[in-house]
Amino acid sequence: MNFTTRTLSRRRVLLGAAAATLAAPAFSQGTYPNKPIRLIVPAAAGGATDIIGRLIAQKVSQSWPQPMIVENHAGAAGVIGTQIVARAPADGYTILMGAINHTINASLMEKLPYDSVKDFTFISHVVSIPNVLVVNPEKVPSKTVAEFIAYAKSNDKLVFGSSGNGTSQHLAAEMFRMDTGAKYLHVPYKGAALAINDLLGGHVDLMFDNLPSAAENIRAGKLRALGVTSATRSPAFPDLPAIAETVPGFDVRSWFGLIGPANLPKDVVDKLYAEMVKIFAMPDVKERLATLGADAQVTSPVQFDTYVHQEMGRWAKVVKASGAKVQ
Repeated sequence: MNFTTRTLSRRRVLLGAAAATLAAPAFSQGTYPNKPIRLIVPAAAGGATDIIGRLIAQKVSQSWPQPMIVENHAGAAGVIGTQIVARAPADGYTILMGAINHTINASLMEKLPYDSVKDFTFISHVVSIPNVLVVNPEKVPSKTVAEFIAYAKSNDKLVFGSSGNGTSQHLAAEMFRMDTGAKYLHVPYKGAALAINDLLGGHVDLMFDNLPSAAENIRAGKLRALGVTSATRSPAFPDLPAIAETVPGFDVRSWFGLIGPANLPKDVVDKLYAEMVKIFAMPDVKERLATLGADAQVTSPVQFDTYVHQEMGRWAKVVKASGAKVQ
């Protein structure tokens, strides 16, 4: 091998080493992110999951050197979008805007294309939104939760609507039934809007609706709100009691949080979590959440992981008791 050949070979080795260094995961160099981040929203545009996701993406894009881009992948109660993240590389560039259905689906669906725990890294719980027990005021005379419980125990013709089998609206009603002995028939709809329309029209008597969805009709007097499903009252309706004031321990909230693929590197998780702490302390973000009847509740990765496990156990019991199943 002559001098020129040896020199070229040495250059190839050096170039190869440099290329390998550049190809190494960004988190190992402390430069994450060095390309756009996909935030997968497993729901249609316009809903609560999408609203929270876009709020996060906007703030991250304003403060980080690379944008966070929202991608909506709706369908199958969130399974389609969630599966994308389960199969994504564990590099921090594909993140899930997770929601309560992640923990419900684990027991509601017989076959999932992923393990709801083992295939994910739980980064941070960020927001909670309560549901609210609303009734058609022309069909249900009750004005308090206690009055409604007594009325529902003595009346076997009540019908409640929900946005679908296994949704938080459906299972909140089932949990309330389990805790109080109330009696009513479930009619699932393909979305909350259809259920609300029939509630307003008197075709169903009551609903455990998402608070932001019901707020306008409550304020207009078209629906009577009896109580929120969170453990404490909502700042959006401070005069509206929590159901827990009558039914101790009752607490059902739609939660939202960032979830990554399994084995997400710790420094990526820590950076995303730190950014969530920063974002949800911003006054304009708090103001936006208040208009939704939502509460910022940012927790650490360890706390979020623990919470997800607790939620899965709790919803498994409710799903079993309700008999709800989705193929």
